[in-house]
Amino acid sequence: MITLKTQEEIELMYAANQLVGMTLAEVAKFIKPGVSTKELDKVAHDFIFDHGATPAFLGYEGFPASICASVNEHVVHGIPSSKQILKEGDIISVDCGTKLNGFTGDSAYTFAVGEISPEVRRLLETTKQSLYIGIENAIAGNRTGDIGNAVQTYCQSKGYGVVRELVGHGIGTHMHEAPEVPNYGAKHSGALLRPGMCICIEPMITMGKKNITFSTDGWTVKTRDRKPAAHFEHCMAITEGAPRILSSFEFIKEVLGDKEF
Repeated sequence: MITLKTQEEIELMYAANQLVGMTLAEVAKFIKPGVSTKELDKVAHDFIFDHGATPAFLGYEGFPASICASVNEHVVHGIPSSKQILKEGDIISVDCGTKLNGFTGDSAYTFAVGEISPEVRRLLETTKQSLYIGIENAIAGNRTGDIGNAVQTYCQSKGYGVVRELVGHGIGTHMHEAPEVPNYGAKHSGALLRPGMCICIEPMITMGKKNITFSTDGWTVKTRDRKPAAHFEHCMAITEGAPRILSSFEFIKEVLGDKEF
């Protein structure tokens, strides 16, 4: 069942999501060659608790960490590890969630580790741009298929794969609520978007084919052809006009400066 949020609840969602943006920015300060993904997880864990919230991911269906840290061909849900050491030229998707005052924030950003190749940079640029193209279609009266179709059309026009098995979602007091928000599909299909709905749009785009595999750890998702993948996510509220983005990449921008990746 889709739950519509009141304006007061949306403000609480905004606070939780702004904290996610701040946490991602704090993690960004430590992303460099030689750092383990476990160290990044501790940075996020401590930062979230220090700001009066709890990590929404920690313990969620048994997930053992406060962030998902997915490197290179890992699409999403990578478990932070002391053995996963970042190296020059890697990319890492950091997905983060917070629980604050009973409501959930959720956002993701794919970072460059040092200098990355032009080909990988184009993948990141395309994936991030597709997120905003999807958001442009997240307006009352449209349907979730309009969002997915916009993301799919744009990314496939650039020669990239669009993951099918994993999708965006509704969000509120729980991290995953109705409706599902795919990154593919037909226009005018899916759930009707109504003011008060809060959803997460999160393109998961591959440099090669769209096919993925699920690791034996029960969480980590990889591209089947082992080519890199990127992942960007915003949380937003559907309004009478343009969607209101509740999460933020502005804190990350303050850390990275003019260098987007």
